Amino acid sequence: MAYAALLSLKHLLEHTLDHDYQYLILDEKQQIESLLQNLCFLQDFLDHSPQKRSETIDCLESQIRDAAYKAEDIIESHIKDRVHEEIASKRGDSFTPFFHKLEEVIEEIDSTKKRLEKIKDENDVQDLQTRMEPSPDSLKQHASSGKSSMVGLDDDIIEIKDQLTGGSSNLEILSVVGMGGIGKTTLTRKVYDDELSVYHFDIRAWVTVSQDYNEPGLLLGLLDSMKKLTDKMPENRFEQLAEHLYKNLKGMRYLIVLDDLWDTKVWDDVKHLFPNEKNGSRIMMTTRLENVGGYANSCSTPHHMRFLNEGESWNLFCKNVFGKDGCPTELTQIGKKIVQNCQGLSLAIVVIAGLLSKGTKTQHYWTYIGENLSSVIASNNDNCSKILSLIYKHLPHHLKGCFLYIGIFPEDYDISVSKLVKLWVAQRLLKPVRSKSLEDVAWEYLLELVDRNLILVREKSSIGKIKSCGIHDLLRDFCVREAQREKKLIDLDNSLQNMRLRSVLNFDLEHYLPSEKLINSRLLGVFDTNDTSIDEFPVNLRYFAFNFHVARSFPASLLYVLRHLQTLICPLANVNLAPEIWEMRELRHVKVWEMVLPDPHSAETEGKNSIIVLDNLQTLCNVVNFRCTEEVLQRIPNLKKLGISFDSGAVLDWGYYCLNNLARLLKL
Repeated sequence: MAYAALLSLKHLLEHTLDHDYQYLILDEKQQIESLLQNLCFLQDFLDHSPQKRSETIDCLESQIRDAAYKAEDIIESHIKDRVHEEIASKRGDSFTPFFHKLEEVIEEIDSTKKRLEKIKDENDVQDLQTRMEPSPDSLKQHASSGKSSMVGLDDDIIEIKDQLTGGSSNLEILSVVGMGGIGKTTLTRKVYDDELSVYHFDIRAWVTVSQDYNEPGLLLGLLDSMKKLTDKMPENRFEQLAEHLYKNLKGMRYLIVLDDLWDTKVWDDVKHLFPNEKNGSRIMMTTRLENVGGYANSCSTPHHMRFLNEGESWNLFCKNVFGKDGCPTELTQIGKKIVQNCQGLSLAIVVIAGLLSKGTKTQHYWTYIGENLSSVIASNNDNCSKILSLIYKHLPHHLKGCFLYIGIFPEDYDISVSKLVKLWVAQRLLKPVRSKSLEDVAWEYLLELVDRNLILVREKSSIGKIKSCGIHDLLRDFCVREAQREKKLIDLDNSLQNMRLRSVLNFDLEHYLPSEKLINSRLLGVFDTNDTSIDEFPVNLRYFAFNFHVARSFPASLLYVLRHLQTLICPLANVNLAPEIWEMRELRHVKVWEMVLPDPHSAETEGKNSIIVLDNLQTLCNVVNFRCTEEVLQRIPNLKKLGISFDSGAVLDWGYYCLNNLARLLKL
């Protein structure tokens, strides 16, 4: 994670050195520029360092990470102090401690740089000259279809299909039991999506239950899967949701899947909601726990998942590494040894295959991976966890931060890709690429992670673009553990005043986050809240979302504090914005229920020689009575998505709104 820490700090320094913000660090500009030069060297070193490295380099990388965190904390804390001093119209005494703290961390980074230069010059690490580059075919997306590969288990599929479509006319429950990563969900999904199931059942619904189970959430998930949700549906009234579900199932031959059950209580809570019409309806459930599977599956024996045999494991491996091509003869022997170490666990096989599909397909590289795999398995009984550690170690540096960040989402959560991309940008996890927006870079990272079988595609749009994604429970658990080890994840309940608190996302509207404490976090960059009483905002905020019906004003004084804001999401709010919104250069996405957007001040009024252009702004929704004047559109040349509405009763002259000028937005 040293690389991600460097990226974030580098973004911050470049942003701070921008002419609009230089006054915040004017006295320390030379220090900042010196620090930036050192960061460029360190980033280049990590870019070109091999994945097989010595303990010395690993130790130095940890030092780089900690120093980068420290520098980021110091600078952002100083920016917060300066902004508050300006608001209070006074200059405080924060400069002296800031200068000394910054000087100290610069010395730390400079010392680390010199040690790395010495290692590089003396070539102490043999592999520095033998970096393992990705193979030319690494851009092929063998796994990006979003469909989990299914190899073997044909007899299991036939058996389950027979149980679903034949047998008794009574409502029956079939449990699929097995350890994490063995393929329960993949097998169940294969049967669920089968043409026979689609034809045989009048209605099908799938919901993932997980350990953080709540009754309304389960019912909402089922109704959503059945396309029976309406805007008027109460999200937290279990009785009304239960009645609505029961009525929609009544008289239907249905197939319900309850994926990932962890407690018998879940079945006790919901079993009465599934009417037994004696028409052959079926319920499937997957679980890791034998007692849970046997409890609900009272009429028959649960279906126990088996490990893949040697041939099935090899076929699954080859399918994920080579696609339709076969394994070259020279790699077959070492490849089979690698597969053997996965011990028939499908998740382990596909993530190892994802790693090897991206690397050089040479005996040298495969032997290296095979030896590492053998050693980690021999050292610990938790084979899958150790395999995931190896996979993470060999991820390209630029993907590690984005991968770990996914651990912030709840277990079995359907992650909106649009939201994930904005969060990656706000967290400064992306390496800028010339002529590409950061959002485009984020999409490339996402596809790389999908291609490596580390992210699951949940839903695609009609044109094949990924809309939502997820992550296997075992992979999420790994992300959480590793992020905690890397000091990137904390327990919110115990750390509300933690200085490094940077992301707060609320996934449960029933639980209230104590915003009055969170806003005092000096470094908070991402804030997703359900609190409507917020009057103050963190100075360093880059992503802000709130989810309540509310009228909200953003006066000039508030926009001044939110000068670093990139994304504003208020899907249920009516928002009034001050003209100073047109001076917020960092804005990338603004999406609210309704907003009143005033005309910008003219350059003459602002006393400036030229207008401020919001080059980064890509989304602007939903503006009421938007005036598309030539001056306005000049300020938003890269807008890709614009939502506007007009109050026809208030419109006297359509020419006043200059809609013909929309043709000037070439990227819209």
